[in-house]
Amino acid sequence: MTDRISKLLQWFLYLLLAVSAILTVLFYVDSDSNTDVYIYWSYVLLGITVVVTIVASLAGMLLKPKSAVKILILAGIMVVIGIVSYSMSGNEFSAIWLEQKDVTVATSRIVGAGLFFSYFLAALAVLAIVVASIARIFK
Repeated sequence: MTDRISKLLQWFLYLLLAVSAILTVLFYVDSDSNTDVYIYWSYVLLGITVVVTIVASLAGMLLKPKSAVKILILAGIMVVIGIVSYSMSGNEFSAIWLEQKDVTVATSRIVGAGLFFSYFLAALAVLAIVVASIARIFK
């Protein structure tokens, strides 16, 4: 049964590759073509990727519950960092500037939260590198 599913998935991936290759050739050959087809195909590929990623993650969690706890803890930490980032962000721009740039206050705040989130993750990465280096010295 597993071999049969593996073969089916392999042929499905070949089909996706063939359609993508044909669309790529058509994109470069036919300069007057409608670009909506390519955008919709990318949406299809993105959707398939998201579904496969979620299903594989859930299957991995069910097969190894101990690793699932670690993953859920990390996801919780990410949510906390996201909430802290959003609470720290604000709108620093005037109403005139926002109107000129066609940006809302909510969008400005979300962008600020994304920046703070990136800063926190960069700081955590640097901290992890430093801690790993120091731990390696003492081993």
